[in-house]
Amino acid sequence: MSTLWLIKLILSHLLADFVLQPKKWVDDRCIRHFLSPWLYLHAFIAALLALIFIGFQYGYFGLAILISHTLIDGWKSYRPQTIVYFLIDQLMHLLVIAACWYYTFYTLTDIKEWLRLIENDSAFWLLTTAYIFLSFPAGIMIGQMTRKWSDQLPRSAGLANAGKWIGIVERVLILTFLLQDQYAAIGLLITAKGLLRFSEKDRQEEKTEYVLIGSLISFSIAVITGIIVKHIVV
Repeated sequence: MSTLWLIKLILSHLLADFVLQPKKWVDDRCIRHFLSPWLYLHAFIAALLALIFIGFQYGYFGLAILISHTLIDGWKSYRPQTIVYFLIDQLMHLLVIAACWYYTFYTLTDIKEWLRLIENDSAFWLLTTAYIFLSFPAGIMIGQMTRKWSDQLPRSAGLANAGKWIGIVERVLILTFLLQDQYAAIGLLITAKGLLRFSEKDRQEEKTEYVLIGSLISFSIAVITGIIVKHIVV
């Protein structure tokens, strides 16, 4: 019951924030901030959807969502439209939802017990370490390993840091697929990246070889990490 309740609240938030909110409401809010009537209408819709999904007997939660949504979105309207503030905005909304969920179904004792279980869960800490390692640490290591080749190439006009984020995503996906025994998905991912890369019309041989080396190192690190994790967990 508690999980279904939480899912319904998250669904109501997604509908209110991304499906039922026209762009003109967001634009007007960024200009007029707390003077924008669309800000309050949007917050009302978010609260109403939450009550429709979980029941009007939780009216105090609807009021909490109405007030918090207004304050959070009003605050965000003063901030630059960047991914950082977008994530902060969404995190604050989800924290309000989590607080409502916790207040309804759990006590402080339950949370302490859950934290105690996590503290002694070696699989959780191993997986967390593996995913963090495959993000920025592995990327930095690959950059160091391929520096002697990258220094020989002219500066690319591509998107800033795009290659770094592509590498992080692909390593995370490979580890996830490996842990789920989805080996065909790993092959599909590698094939798709190869097709995209070798279909470029203006590719240079040196750059192609450099990308290939970096990709193979990235894939190898992700696969080896996954094998180690699976071996220890099992």
